Amino acid sequence: MEYWNKQLFSYCERALDGAFWAEPLNAISNAAFWIAAGLALALWLRTARADRLAIDLVLIALVFTIGLGSFLFHTFATRWAVLADVFPITIFMLVYLGCALRRFLGWNWILTLLGVVVFFVTLQQAEKIHCGAGPCLNGSIGYVPAFLVLMLIGGLLVAKAHPAGRSLLGAGLIFAVSLSLRTIDRTICSATDIGMLDGPVGTHFFWHILNAILLYILIRAAILHGGARRQQA
Repeated sequence: MEYWNKQLFSYCERALDGAFWAEPLNAISNAAFWIAAGLALALWLRTARADRLAIDLVLIALVFTIGLGSFLFHTFATRWAVLADVFPITIFMLVYLGCALRRFLGWNWILTLLGVVVFFVTLQQAEKIHCGAGPCLNGSIGYVPAFLVLMLIGGLLVAKAHPAGRSLLGAGLIFAVSLSLRTIDRTICSATDIGMLDGPVGTHFFWHILNAILLYILIRAAILHGGARRQQA
């Protein structure tokens, strides 16, 4: 239990403060994921019944869970909370990739499964890349494969004139910005002391807000352009 309850001081806003509310902006900004999940659910409910797919509800639930897991990490900041933070993010990436390959690109189940497995292995290998004593890009290196795959699939869909293509490319551009802000969180920490809070706030909370937007865009594309009747067309 001592191992799992050890606190981690990973972000500018927390510094070396172990208190529950040491990262108020990083914690509260996770509400953006819950708003995104709510908007996506409303869109799904407005969609014709014949076009509704249960997997989209799974994606929506994962977005809500991402917000919850991230909230736990930015309040408790322990090793067990890291798992609560990372696990739903990883599951979302794998599930959405499978949906994109199957529903947008029209891959068969064998190729789709193979693509998801290769992507998962690539994520694991990226996490192992270190620059000096720690992970590269302030730990953001592990998300680079997701960014590259998102841009690649988006580009392929645009080339095929698929209606979801621009949505995926747009989400990819937002991801590039959010990754950059996540990466520089500690580097520019001292420059983010805005005086309203007790110390610097960093840039990590923008990672939450922008990612909530891109996740909504991705789910919206799945609902509007990957429904049951559209797959049969």
